Amino acid sequence: MSPADIVDTAEDAAAQDRQPLIVRRPLEAFLDGHGLGEGEIEAERIGEGHSNLTFLIRRGGEEFVLRRPPRPPLPPSAHDVLREARVLRAIEATEARVPEVLLTSEDGEHGEDILGVPFYLMPYIEGEVITTTVPGPLDSPPEREAIAHELIDALVEVHAIDPFEHGLEGFGKPTGYLERQLRRFTGLWEHNRTREVPEIEQTTEWLQRNLPESPPATIVHGDFRLGNAMYAPEAPARLLALFDWELSTIGDPLADVGYLTATYAQHDDPENLFTQTLSQVTALEGFPSRDELVARYEERTGRSIADLRWYQALALWKSAVFLEGNYKRFVQGASDDEFYRLMERGIPELARAALEVTRQPAPRT
Repeated sequence: MSPADIVDTAEDAAAQDRQPLIVRRPLEAFLDGHGLGEGEIEAERIGEGHSNLTFLIRRGGEEFVLRRPPRPPLPPSAHDVLREARVLRAIEATEARVPEVLLTSEDGEHGEDILGVPFYLMPYIEGEVITTTVPGPLDSPPEREAIAHELIDALVEVHAIDPFEHGLEGFGKPTGYLERQLRRFTGLWEHNRTREVPEIEQTTEWLQRNLPESPPATIVHGDFRLGNAMYAPEAPARLLALFDWELSTIGDPLADVGYLTATYAQHDDPENLFTQTLSQVTALEGFPSRDELVARYEERTGRSIADLRWYQALALWKSAVFLEGNYKRFVQGASDDEFYRLMERGIPELARAALEVTRQPAPRT
């Protein structure tokens, strides 16, 4: 991030070659109008997100977290942060472990003009996000197991919520979710593609031929993995909050289980940029296997998962298609996120991993 990404005034912003990410004075005035802190803002980019951006905002002894999209123009696969805020507000009174939404750019007149994009604020939560290492107090086989159990239990809580009892009518259609995912991401691939990746087309055909029957619809997180969970820093392992709801909708709950297990590393896995980037830590001793995670989910929900391959292949295929859009922006100079340089080989790896899942033997029934 460069110094020009955070400026003081709208005039400073207008003088930049590209739109800054934070404009302090208008944001301070907006927060003043809602009683959130006093004085000047200090802003710092946090987190490893490569879609929506997250900033720690310090002001008058108080700390907040601001979520906003990247700079325009946004790709068609971009997701609305206000949609994310809507689902968080809808379920914050349930058992789901989600942060409180304090304020959105829609909560005041001309709020979107402040940063030039929609945004929302949450309280800052002190905790640990676990991806490449385990914090010392939790770094033992029993606590590693508890970390994974907490993750599954938090997913069970989300899937137990009736979305229509919490004001989420219209948030997603309760039927046809998988068919819509296939149509949407097939179209996205045609828009996003920068090269030939034959494994994408082969996986698309397999997914279309083997479409499963979905269980009753629930809230779907859409990006459910260990790196999107915040844990208390001390033992025993305790999951405090689930983040990054930008892909959430109403649909097939097994899509979350498929994504979690597809992005969850095991000690006997071949090297895979996806799992090595997102959750390499779960290959350590003590973390349950993917089969054990699925068994815990089945036990706690009463859902039987006869064949998870389809959902795992869907997760890897969708991720390859989605990331190709970001890679396209990078090679065209519309994004300067160096993470996407890795996608030159990472996306073909993902596509091969998706196709490999489809070639695994079907479980016995």
